[in-house]
Amino acid sequence: MKRTELGRSGIGVSGYCLGTMTWGTQTPEPDAHAQIERALDAGIDFLDTAKMYPVNPMKPETAGLTETIIGNWVNQSGRRKDVVIATKHTGRRSAVPGDKGIGPDTVRAELEASLRRLQTEYVDLYQFHWPNRAHFAFRQNWAFDPRKQPSKAEVRDNMEATMEVLADLVKEGKMRAFGLSNESAWGTLGWLKAADSTGGPRVAAIQNEYSLMCRLFDTDLAEAGHQEGITLLAFSPLAAGLLSGKYQGGAIPEGSRMTHGPELGGRVNPRAFGAVDAYLKVAETHGVDPIHMALAWTVARPFPTIPIFGATTMAQLDHVIAGLDVTLDEQTLDAISKAHRAHPMPY
Repeated sequence: MKRTELGRSGIGVSGYCLGTMTWGTQTPEPDAHAQIERALDAGIDFLDTAKMYPVNPMKPETAGLTETIIGNWVNQSGRRKDVVIATKHTGRRSAVPGDKGIGPDTVRAELEASLRRLQTEYVDLYQFHWPNRAHFAFRQNWAFDPRKQPSKAEVRDNMEATMEVLADLVKEGKMRAFGLSNESAWGTLGWLKAADSTGGPRVAAIQNEYSLMCRLFDTDLAEAGHQEGITLLAFSPLAAGLLSGKYQGGAIPEGSRMTHGPELGGRVNPRAFGAVDAYLKVAETHGVDPIHMALAWTVARPFPTIPIFGATTMAQLDHVIAGLDVTLDEQTLDAISKAHRAHPMPY
């Protein structure tokens, strides 16, 4: 298993990250624990979770359950030092009752609550799930209006005050590194400036959606990541399962994500299925499994990238693990580029 570093944090992690957002809904706790053990056996020691998990569906009353499931494994296994754990603080307009967004008055309490659920004294990477201000994640890019954001001064002041709390939490040993999620290039640079001005933790990673079918990261954020040494944690690298081909032809497999959300978070439309057809054809032509191709392409990008993949069953996890060493030749990469030009941003 190839290993890499989270930004410039000095934290070494596996080149793939095991996602956990279905643990507690689609994936029962014993299966989740078995997945951690299987991933570790395969060399994957990086776990990503969040306060608001599980999803599919997301219910206010189950928020924090996934962290609790991971915490139970930590307690039962005694293997805390064998894993790198990332979790997230929800932003404003969360479905979780009582959430106030992200600020200097919320970060300590939120992190300490996550630590209790995770049954650990520290998290390796603490991320902000999405910005407080208006943003363009989760398909909001189609109607993004920056005029709805607070003033630049308000955003800056919040970042700096929050960064001072993060600095204290790092000194106290409660978190090792800081990351963002669903963030823009402008927001990322704002956090970098806040770190410089306060002595707080630098942005080590940014967790944004990224796949063959969602490539918003490819321009300004890719440049920022490369120049500033920030690792992309690519969530939904299989486009919520679309790139596996399992939903083609109107199929909805029993127990799949589409049974819980037919639109797959705004990803389902005729253009998307056309794009999937094109990528499936590339995989077939070049003799590579479509799931392995999608993940290998993500790893091969010209900026630091770690794909976060999820598995609702052990069979799905084993299928991904079987392709961890797959690399794509130039002919396959060229064919992928042609498919992308023919089907850019289908959702």
